[in-house]
Amino acid sequence: MEDLRVAGERLRVAVVGAGPSGLYVADELSRRGGTSVDILDRLPCPYGLLRYGVAPDHLKMKSLVATLEPVLGRPGIRFIGNAEVGTEVGNSVTVDELREAYHAVVYATGASRSRRLCIPGEELPGSFASSRLVAWYNAHPDEPAMTPLAGARAAIVVGAGNVALDLVRMLLGGCTDLRLTDVPDDVVDSLRQAQLSEVHLVARGTPAQAKFTTKELRDLDALDDVDLVVHATPAELDAAAADGATPVAQRNLRLLGEWARRPLRGARRTAHLHFGLIPTEVLGTSRVEGLRLQPAAGSAAVSRVLPAQVVVSAIGYQGRPIAGAPFEAETATIPNIDGRVQRDGSVSPGEYATGWVRRGPSGVIGTNKLDALQVVERILEDLPILPPPRTDRTVPVLLAARGLRPVEWDGWLAIDREERRLGQARGTERVKVRARADLHGLADAAAGSSRPLADG
Repeated sequence: MEDLRVAGERLRVAVVGAGPSGLYVADELSRRGGTSVDILDRLPCPYGLLRYGVAPDHLKMKSLVATLEPVLGRPGIRFIGNAEVGTEVGNSVTVDELREAYHAVVYATGASRSRRLCIPGEELPGSFASSRLVAWYNAHPDEPAMTPLAGARAAIVVGAGNVALDLVRMLLGGCTDLRLTDVPDDVVDSLRQAQLSEVHLVARGTPAQAKFTTKELRDLDALDDVDLVVHATPAELDAAAADGATPVAQRNLRLLGEWARRPLRGARRTAHLHFGLIPTEVLGTSRVEGLRLQPAAGSAAVSRVLPAQVVVSAIGYQGRPIAGAPFEAETATIPNIDGRVQRDGSVSPGEYATGWVRRGPSGVIGTNKLDALQVVERILEDLPILPPPRTDRTVPVLLAARGLRPVEWDGWLAIDREERRLGQARGTERVKVRARADLHGLADAAAGSSRPLADG
């Protein structure tokens, strides 16, 4: 396979983000021709959403890591973890430095910031953005160990997407024995010891407007010792299914209708599904005590207060701006045309965006693969006009000049070995290491040296 070249020089690409979107870009570039691809991530570990976003009990989805792992070990591709982009502190490089050292820069940073409810009381202890709880049970190094459910008897999840259903399921212990997943023991213990008797899902829209998939909805029925209560009548659900609903909505409505007709089993815990309600205030003085709700326009629901000690907002994610890269605040994306980044209304040669930071948090992992293929096509079309690098100071060189050392592939493999060892001791595939200091220590030992720790 011949190298992809620009003006006689081997194509050099920096991919910012080591999640599925970024790895799909690197994979496709390497298949098209010999290319030098540096994949940067601010975390010490790769795989992004698959490692830190997918719910632990969704074992089949998490197994997709096995299809991406060979990409990072391929010649011409380097993983550079613990490398922040856009700042001038810690283990970091600027966007301008990337543009000077590479023919092309691909932003694949996803959407990791939760949307806010923007209602009074949202800052009370016991009120969480979905990103925090997802990070907690997925052992994300940015979220320290905590006990978010301590003393709670009821929890409310606001949202009508798959993340909201993930949270409801996880708060009720998951549909798989969590000791057979990759979550640390402290998370397993916290969820086992939780005294939650009720978890409420509150959606603003109608059941037909909910964004969750039928599979995700059906997973609720796999929960142990949980009754499902649908706060809509079978007649309402049947009418909605017959009223021009999409095929997915029809399947969801039929399933909800089955649950609405099913007698309660007297389970120890209950999951409630509410529709057509808008949160207006998180109630409480020193911590969360409940949520005030009012009916959405056209809804037959009535105003009410749901008592709870935990409230979680799961109404969507947004991309984060990267200093030095263009950003559209309204859509929380990097402005682009078919993946080509725009600066000041014009296409910026050599800059591309893919995945959620390109189009917003929609679609599934397979959608991001199609996105990546399109971006690679754009890069190949642009080969004749890509700006040549003005320096050989690629990311490892830049960091070394600052006395810093990133977590590279050998370092990640050392982390991976330790997690698998911990998993073997517990009878599962792996148990994640959470603390940055521990992650760096494992990587340092593999590199035979120590590095200054920078949390980025």
